[in-house]
Amino acid sequence: MKDYLDLGLWIGITGWICDERRGRHLRQLVKRIPADRLMLETDAPFLLPRDLPQPPKDPRRNEPAYLPHILRTVAACRNETPDTTAQITTQNAQQFFRLP
Repeated sequence: MKDYLDLGLWIGITGWICDERRGRHLRQLVKRIPADRLMLETDAPFLLPRDLPQPPKDPRRNEPAYLPHILRTVAACRNETPDTTAQITTQNAQQFFRLP
């Protein structure tokens, strides 16, 4: 991750962080991502967050509607409120994609 940050790249965190086994290392790493380089992704249409409280009927279908769940997990790992993390990642997406 440090090598990517040194190159000036952004780091996108997906629902993988919600996997209690495979995402464990991400829970530690996400704390070290500078706020101005953090983005959230869905991995849609695959890789559904494993810890959704109410999984969809089709367990293979992921969609952007699950971003708030990923957001809450990232915020908790970074010791931020979900509102703070949402504001940071929204501003980053607007800047990165040159959105109004």
